[in-house]
Amino acid sequence: MRDIKKVVGDVLEQSELIKAVAQVKDAKGKSVLYGDEVRALTSEEIETLIQNGCYSNDWTKILVINNGFDVFRFHDTCFWGVCVLGKCGELVEVAPGVVLPSGIYNSVLYNCEVGADVLIYNANILSNYIIEDKVILYNVGEMIAREGCAFGNGQELSVAIETGGRETLTYADITIPVAEKVATSRADKEFLKEYAEFVADYVERITSPKGIIKRGAQVKNTKKIEDVFMGESAVIDNATLVKNSTLLSNPEEKTRITDGAYVVNSILQWGCEVTSMAIVDSSVLTEHSHIERHGKVTQSIIGPNTGIAEGEVTASLVGPFVGFHHQALLIAAFWPEGKGNVGYGANIGSNHTGKAPDQEIWCGEGTFFGLGVNIKFPADFSRAPYCIIATGVTALPQKIEFPFSLINTPSASYEGISPEFGEIFPGWVLSDNIFTIRRNEGKFRKRNKARRTQFVFEVFRPDIVDLMIDARKRLSNIKEQKELYTGKDIPGLGKNYMLENRRVKGIETYTRYIRYYALMGLKRRVEALLAEGKKDELAQIYDTVTDDERWEHERKILLAEFEKKDVAEHLRLLSSMQEEIARDVQRSKEKDDKRGKRIIPDYPEAHKPAAEESFVKETWEATRKLQQEIEEILKTF
Repeated sequence: MRDIKKVVGDVLEQSELIKAVAQVKDAKGKSVLYGDEVRALTSEEIETLIQNGCYSNDWTKILVINNGFDVFRFHDTCFWGVCVLGKCGELVEVAPGVVLPSGIYNSVLYNCEVGADVLIYNANILSNYIIEDKVILYNVGEMIAREGCAFGNGQELSVAIETGGRETLTYADITIPVAEKVATSRADKEFLKEYAEFVADYVERITSPKGIIKRGAQVKNTKKIEDVFMGESAVIDNATLVKNSTLLSNPEEKTRITDGAYVVNSILQWGCEVTSMAIVDSSVLTEHSHIERHGKVTQSIIGPNTGIAEGEVTASLVGPFVGFHHQALLIAAFWPEGKGNVGYGANIGSNHTGKAPDQEIWCGEGTFFGLGVNIKFPADFSRAPYCIIATGVTALPQKIEFPFSLINTPSASYEGISPEFGEIFPGWVLSDNIFTIRRNEGKFRKRNKARRTQFVFEVFRPDIVDLMIDARKRLSNIKEQKELYTGKDIPGLGKNYMLENRRVKGIETYTRYIRYYALMGLKRRVEALLAEGKKDELAQIYDTVTDDERWEHERKILLAEFEKKDVAEHLRLLSSMQEEIARDVQRSKEKDDKRGKRIIPDYPEAHKPAAEESFVKETWEATRKLQQEIEEILKTF
């Protein structure tokens, strides 16, 4: 019996949502918020409330806080059923420069509890909610919660296959790794059963007798809200509809639904934003993702720091740091690693075979889908991370296994090659566009807002280097040298052809970065030994087996790539390689400068030259730093 906690962690013990609902379910005394620290209204208070335009069908069911209740802060309000009212002593800022006294004005409450210093103004009907301290409800239409609401948890999403096959049950604390595990474990029936039981347990715990609005939350200018949990400091402002949803939030990571947004049957984690007419339906937005400018997300799970605007994402698992800022389509995609881009007009959605929409695409980490591309399904780029699908390419159903490649439209026609084939350039992103790779590493670090997800920003790491090693091996192991090759000659080329000169350059490029990765590992290992005063162990550094998995991976590559075991020589080689990579970064950016000058008359006046681009300068600074560190190491020899 597998331990499900190894996958989901201590969610049942630590979940913010479970704890919040438990406080409601397990409440003792007359009130959820105040326990027995409440009392009935006095006759004088009832008379004053009536004079203030208030009404109740049964004033004996209206309870108030023992100390601090101010009857003069309640005007023109109807109370139905059992309501509990807190103290009102502070002023509340409802908009910049607009300050109003806390209290309840011109509203209708039905079976609600209200915390301290809350402002409720123009609420047409507020039913069955626990409203904690310092909440603002301003110009609200219907805000209703039914007994037994689960706030959008327990939804079964058809990720990766639109018609089902990789269904994933959701819960408020779900992460991309958990969703990835569930979606790809279809043969492991025992695990899927345990996961379903876990989600059922979670949903039972968070199923609440009332809606919950946590401290400092705000709802303004919104007509309809139903069965919603709002975390601390969450904001709903001018939304079209928010229904059956969870908004996890805190003062530092406010979750927002604003400006015409529509959110139904969904979960928004900390720091998420849905705005400017965006739609989120039956989906999960993990921490600090955002949907905007008419973006549409349905039946999908969106990773941390991913932004979707204008386009449509349906039935997909999309990982972190994906840029999707124009009209495009992503459907039935399995993309847990994320870190890629979807360009304007991209159609990643040919999942129909004429029988049913049951096909899927597995995207690779860092895949860049260019303007107007058409990707036909099924497709698998998972073993080809950081590839670029160039503008206008129509890609046939295929599996590509060459990392850092460019897939382009054919440069020429060749006898025996289908005109529908693309042209592949293995390793092109490393040889001709390394600026993008190195910049993305730094960009993602700087833009990361997620606090609960651990990311690996490093591109050249063991799993990706292994893919390069495998790709190089397949490029090298040809039966005969030819003018061009297809997947029949070299597995992993997909529905593309490759020219001989590109095969040779691909081998050279992969070799360069495989060695660079291993040499960087050597430098780190040497520094560690010197720091520990173990200089004498340097002589056996290539042959000594250790418990360090990363170093063991790097060490074995060093032994395979180099005949000589010379630390000093290898460190000098690393220094020169770093210099050349920095030049490549600048050169790849300078291509834009040269092309721009040929086309735009005042290009130099409007664009910084590559040498002055901030990331290029950072690259050179890092290069000089590494070279200086190598010089200091060599002085100790």
